[in-house]
Amino acid sequence: MTRTNGAWTFFYGSFMDLDVLKRADVVPRRFEVARLGGFDVEINPLANLVRSDRHCVYGIVAETSHEELGRLYSQGWVSSYLPVAVLVETLDGGWRTALCYVALQPATGPAAEDYVERVVRAAKAHGFPGWYVDRLKGFRGEATGR
Repeated sequence: MTRTNGAWTFFYGSFMDLDVLKRADVVPRRFEVARLGGFDVEINPLANLVRSDRHCVYGIVAETSHEELGRLYSQGWVSSYLPVAVLVETLDGGWRTALCYVALQPATGPAAEDYVERVVRAAKAHGFPGWYVDRLKGFRGEATGR
């Protein structure tokens, strides 16, 4: 497949899992772990970002095509997510501009246990800090009402 119109995109929920992206026929050319300041993550029922001057969100910044992003975010379950421009910090201290998809009017409700587990697994696989993995694990209890 020939790719044109590349874009760096910051993924912070289940799309951090490269297998999930692959199932949607999205194969990043390159990716690296990154941190986005000025936001916090929520999972209710899907991962979403909210502005916060006290938090940061870990994820991956991946080089994809606009065509791939169109396919990915045209899926009904994420069609309410819209792109915003962000500046992420890579682990080597570099900065990269990227698109980041955020639901401005997200659905609300408890997260499915398997969804939270998928996000936690991806966070561990990418080597996110332990405190952040624990933060994501905290949504497990919310998913089950504990």
